[in-house]
Amino acid sequence: MEKKYKWLLKPIFFRMDPENIHDIMSALLRVAGKFLIIRKIAYLFWGYSHPALRQDILGIKFQNPVGLSAGFDKDATLIDIMPSLGFGFTEVGSITGEPCEGNPKPRLWRLKKSKSLVVYYGLKNEGCEAVASKLKGQKFPLPVGISIAKTNSKETVTDDSAIADYFKTYREFAGIGDYATINISCPNAFGGQPFTDSGKLQKLLEKIFSIPKTKPIFLKLSPDLNHEEIDKILEVADKFPIDGFVCTNLTKNRDKDLNKNLLDKNIPAQGGISGKVVGQLSDDLIRYVCQKTKNNPKKPLIIGVGGVSSAEDAYSKIKAGASLVELITGMIFEGPQLISDINMGLVRLLKADGYKNISEAVGKE
Repeated sequence: MEKKYKWLLKPIFFRMDPENIHDIMSALLRVAGKFLIIRKIAYLFWGYSHPALRQDILGIKFQNPVGLSAGFDKDATLIDIMPSLGFGFTEVGSITGEPCEGNPKPRLWRLKKSKSLVVYYGLKNEGCEAVASKLKGQKFPLPVGISIAKTNSKETVTDDSAIADYFKTYREFAGIGDYATINISCPNAFGGQPFTDSGKLQKLLEKIFSIPKTKPIFLKLSPDLNHEEIDKILEVADKFPIDGFVCTNLTKNRDKDLNKNLLDKNIPAQGGISGKVVGQLSDDLIRYVCQKTKNNPKKPLIIGVGGVSSAEDAYSKIKAGASLVELITGMIFEGPQLISDINMGLVRLLKADGYKNISEAVGKE
């Protein structure tokens, strides 16, 4: 499957506009997910299961630790096909209070040398009411996370309007999905990332937790924050029933030395970068958050995101402190078989280290 993808399909796909091919593949996956026979056939190609990969985390049963990151399934239309591709969970969105067309095109570029993407979508989605109406009452075939952000518009620039926008989506999805991620780190929204400021974050979380909590809640962090900024966010988060952190979002950093000279030339000035470029930044933040919270009696969980394109990449994040990992860009560059390749590779790596379950390797770097 890897050879067929890299030698036949990938050269064709990479001649097309990246957003167009994303839309085409999403439409095909959406149709495939509607038919049981197609889902079963797909699982024969891409599915993989092993008891060493199963975990019960915060009351949620994960068949394996590899999930689809928020940003691919923006309007939650691909959930049914995800287990057939080998994923153990999926995170949809980010979803905002109001419908959003996103930023002007072009807004997605490939960095072939870097095996990375420059993403400038700007939180394109149908809005919380439309997405929630599709999902209400559904029984999902795997754990589903709901990524929540503020609408990308001038109307949400003030703190109060932004908090109201977050809260609208949070309340709309209170009874939908297995966990929620509060995305405070989107690099492509109007007004920037105001809630990485600890004082503003406190006000946001006060509003979020003004209604009863119905499921685990994560905060999604930026890889571009310094340790002092992260410390302040962790201090605020500890005041509330936050269950963990997603590390990390896209990076806006274009420093060639910091990114190990991975960046392509003539990179677009706007947008955040995903893929291999953000991999080390993500690992470093996972490691830092794990160390800073290791004595916290609440034991916050970490979901590692950024630069996962092999079992070794995933295992590095797990041993640094992540209980789960997510990806998008690796699948685009390596092919849809990557998810099962990672899961099979994780079993091999666990056996080599003498672990019987993936949970035993978490934070054991």
